[in-house]
Amino acid sequence: MAKKYSYLICLIPVVSVLLLNNHTAVASDRYVMTDRQLLQELKLEPMLIHEPTGAALIKLSPNQRETLALQAHEHNRCAGHELIGDLPASANVEQARDYAQKTFQTFDQQLKRDHAVRTKASIGIPTTPGAVDPVIESAVAEVSEQNLRDTVAFLSTFQTRNHKSADAGRAINAFKQRIQDTLKDAKIPYSIDLISHRSTPMNSLRLSFKGTTKPNDIVVAGGHIDSINNSFFGSKSAPGSDDNASGSANLLEAARILAQGSQPARTIEFYWYAGEEGGLLGSAEIAASAKSAGRNVVGVLQLDMTLFPGDGEFTLGSMTDFTSQEMRDLLVSINRDYIHATIIEDKCGYGCSDHASWYKNGFPTLMPFEATAGKMNRNIHSDRDTVNSSSSYRHSAMFSKIAVAFLLSLSR
Repeated sequence: MAKKYSYLICLIPVVSVLLLNNHTAVASDRYVMTDRQLLQELKLEPMLIHEPTGAALIKLSPNQRETLALQAHEHNRCAGHELIGDLPASANVEQARDYAQKTFQTFDQQLKRDHAVRTKASIGIPTTPGAVDPVIESAVAEVSEQNLRDTVAFLSTFQTRNHKSADAGRAINAFKQRIQDTLKDAKIPYSIDLISHRSTPMNSLRLSFKGTTKPNDIVVAGGHIDSINNSFFGSKSAPGSDDNASGSANLLEAARILAQGSQPARTIEFYWYAGEEGGLLGSAEIAASAKSAGRNVVGVLQLDMTLFPGDGEFTLGSMTDFTSQEMRDLLVSINRDYIHATIIEDKCGYGCSDHASWYKNGFPTLMPFEATAGKMNRNIHSDRDTVNSSSSYRHSAMFSKIAVAFLLSLSR
């Protein structure tokens, strides 16, 4: 067992009024994976820490999970933790340790791969200037700001898309119909599936373009479709225009464009995940299922919040933690050849969005973000997450362009 795993098994102290209840182990206490820094600030002691990444395992009550989410929000982080569905409240300490050790071994493998990135030519990454592909260039130019505007407005009309609400089910079904309407003139075959989950009543959505010559190789683009309002007072409306109607709209626009082109060699899958705000619920099950089935996922793109240009229009944050060097290299190449934005490398901590679910299961991931974490939209998780004078569809369109170039580059 590697010495870099720190075992810190002890009682969880009371840290605020919010944490006074449910401190003994009850049926609703659950294991979560989160960032060590958040736990330190809340004076909560993790059961196990992965020193190189700062990912930490801990068992928390519902009130403690809510407080953790609020603390993550204070650090300009979405979600901030992953609820571990494979570890029920009844799991003992040894089972929890074993689970965490296996997860941390995967992290070690991911970090090792970052130091020896596989041959870029094997996944079609252009490495030299002048490698502009006219097919990709033409497709990128098809991105429509008006389409993004319309889809964000459509999703924002639901009072909430909280994964536990009845509105969430209505939103998913309505969005499924919107995908079908958008792709009514598609030139390539596709399928749309609702994915049910154990951890949330909300379904995820999957849109698939099956590959021709390499159908068992899969390229993924996803973003969560749920929203949340964490405010203590006032309206519980959660329009979630930026978080994450924006990323959901980016994905649909990319799908529309790809559907008008040629059928890919590799299979492309779009996901609109359920329950990200509850702890990466939908993506955790989907990514774990992909690993269990031995699926060959060659790249995963996550789009979560793209509408607020906190560092200025056409400046984006590229998250370097729990993402893969090879995918970040691809982003640099895509940007150089097709996007021409400014990229600032940044970190967001474990569980800040659904890419963490795929990374944890050993898949290569990428997360470009609307800004650096410190400059992101501060109105998320409230009824103020609406389109306003600070929103920019020109900025958001950049992320649909990234998605188009990413998917076309890897699906050949």
